[in-house]
Amino acid sequence: MKMIQAIIRPSKVEDVKNALDEAGYASLTLLDVKGRGRQKGIKQIWRGEEYTVDMLPKVKLEVVVQDEKENDVVEIIRKAAYTGNIGDGKIFVMPVEKTIRIRTGEMDGKAL
Repeated sequence: MKMIQAIIRPSKVEDVKNALDEAGYASLTLLDVKGRGRQKGIKQIWRGEEYTVDMLPKVKLEVVVQDEKENDVVEIIRKAAYTGNIGDGKIFVMPVEKTIRIRTGEMDGKAL
């Protein structure tokens, strides 16, 4: 199994969620996070003073899938989160050793 984590723009959450849902991947976790990358924040002006906001709001999306579905899910997320601008985000893929459904005790693939 693989855990796919994606850091995306908040404005793209609904697009990504809908694309995953349409492809049959309904289970996911969303977390509001702040971060920065090459973008290094944005400059804003408030009451005539310029300041930099260097930790931008992002959303961290997590999905666990069977190994053979990894590439499909990564591509769905990449396409749905894409704007072509700096700050679109990143996707990380990590192995998952074990999954257990709390309610039934089902394990691994059956627990997804």
